Amino acid sequence: MATKKLRITQSKSDIGQPRRMRDTLRALGLKGYQRSAEQPDNPAIRGMISKVRHLVTVEER
Repeated sequence: MATKKLRITQSKSDIGQPRRMRDTLRALGLKGYQRSAEQPDNPAIRGMISKVRHLVTVEER
């Protein structure tokens, strides 16, 4: 059974955001504005996405 993947794209800058939000973006594999990363769809990743939902867009793959 294939695992679902999420394509996460940083849609807003992290400038001016608290350190924890910037660290969460880095943990998701995002290294800058308009960069994307693919992560497995699991509860830990979904939790991180919910913390920075105003900075990212998510597509299911």
